[in-house]
Amino acid sequence: MLNASLSPSSTELVINVLAMVLEEGKPLDRAYSHHFSGLKLAPSEQARITYVTGDLLRRLNFYCHLADISTDEITRMGSRLLNAWHMANQLPIPKLQYTLAIEEDDFNQRLEAAKQQEVLFDGCPEWLNTLGQQQLGDDWAKERAALAQAPKRYLRVNPLKTDREDLAKRLAKEGVETREVPGVPSALEVISDAALFRTECFKQGLFEQQDAGSQHVAAAVGAEPGMRVIDACAGAGGKTLAIAAQMQGKGRLLAMDVEQWKLDNLKQRARRAGAHNVETRIIASSKTIKRLKLSADRVLLDVPCSGLGVLKRNPDAKWRDTPERLPVLVELQKEILQSYSRMVKVDGILIYATCSIMPQENRQQVDAFLAANPHFSFIDDETVSVADSGFDGFYLARMKRTAISA
Repeated sequence: MLNASLSPSSTELVINVLAMVLEEGKPLDRAYSHHFSGLKLAPSEQARITYVTGDLLRRLNFYCHLADISTDEITRMGSRLLNAWHMANQLPIPKLQYTLAIEEDDFNQRLEAAKQQEVLFDGCPEWLNTLGQQQLGDDWAKERAALAQAPKRYLRVNPLKTDREDLAKRLAKEGVETREVPGVPSALEVISDAALFRTECFKQGLFEQQDAGSQHVAAAVGAEPGMRVIDACAGAGGKTLAIAAQMQGKGRLLAMDVEQWKLDNLKQRARRAGAHNVETRIIASSKTIKRLKLSADRVLLDVPCSGLGVLKRNPDAKWRDTPERLPVLVELQKEILQSYSRMVKVDGILIYATCSIMPQENRQQVDAFLAANPHFSFIDDETVSVADSGFDGFYLARMKRTAISA
C-alpha cells in the first residue's frame, strides 16, 4: 500500500508499461524488463511502480470505470487512469505537465456505483466471472476477491546451502526483513521493499524467489536421494530446484522442456544453487519421451495452463486471449498427461499439477486420464485455494503406476 503519490517520472513509467502490455500484447514481466533496463531506480521506487501497475491490471475495468475511459484508451488517457487510481487510494494527484482531470463529484458517484457491483469492484472481466461461476459455483466469489489482491513475496530456502533460520539472519544483515510461513517449512515471506536479487544471499544461491503455494506443489513430489526423477515441463526450473534439494544432490534429476532458453536459464540457476544432479534435455519430438519409457520413480507434469490461479502475480492474463486459448490448453494438457505418463516406472508416482483453480484443467483431467489408463491408481489430490491460503492458486494430483499397461 502506498502512502504517498507517485512521482511524475514514475507515473509516466506506469503508463508506458500498461500501454506495452495492453496495446502491444507484451507479457508484464517483459514490459517491466524493457522499461526498467538502464534506469537507476531505487529498489523502493521500483517496488512502488510495480505495485501500482499490478493493482491497475488486477482491477483494470474497475479503475477504467472510475476514470470513465475504455481499456483501449490507456496511452491516450493514461494520466486520467492514474488520477483515478490516486483518488481511489486517497492520495494527492501526481503533478504531471499534462493531465486529464476528473471531477470529484462524478468520481464519487462512479465509486459508489462500483461498490454495488461486486464483479466490477473485484476487477473481474465478464468472461472470467462466467467461467468461475460455472466451474466453482458458490466458492468462486471468495476466489475472485482474493485474486484482486496484491501478491506477497515468498522465498524458498535452499537447504543444500543453508536453513530457514540462518537465511533469515543473513538477509536481515542485508536489510531484508522476513518472517516464517506457517505450514510451509521451506518458505520465508519478505516484508520489506528490498532488492532481493542484489543481495549476497541470492548471489551465493541461498534462496530462490518462489510462491509458497508453488513450494507446496514441489514438496508433494516426495523425491528422495538416489531416485530417478523427471520434471517434464520444467520451464525455468523453480520446482526442479526444490526437487533437487529434496534429493540432497543424490540421484538423477532430469529437467525437460520444449524451449531451450528456459533450460539455459535453469542451468544457471542450478549452478548457483549447487544442484549438481540436475540434467537438462530439450523435448525435440515424441521420441524423446519414448526413450525414457518406464524409467522414472517420480514424474512431475506441471503442464501449460490458463494461469487462472496466479492472477494476483500475472494479472495481464485477465485481459489477454485466455478464453480463446483455454480449450486449446485443455486439449494440450490431456495429450501431455497421456504421452508423458509413459515415463513412470511400475510403482512409480505421477504428479500432475497446474497453476489453475478451475476443475476442467484439474480434477476433470485426472478423472479422464484414470478412466482411460486403469494401470494408474489415484492416490490423492489438492487444490491450493487463493482465498484460503493467501498464496497463489495451484492444483496437484498424485497417481501410482500399478502395472506396465492395462
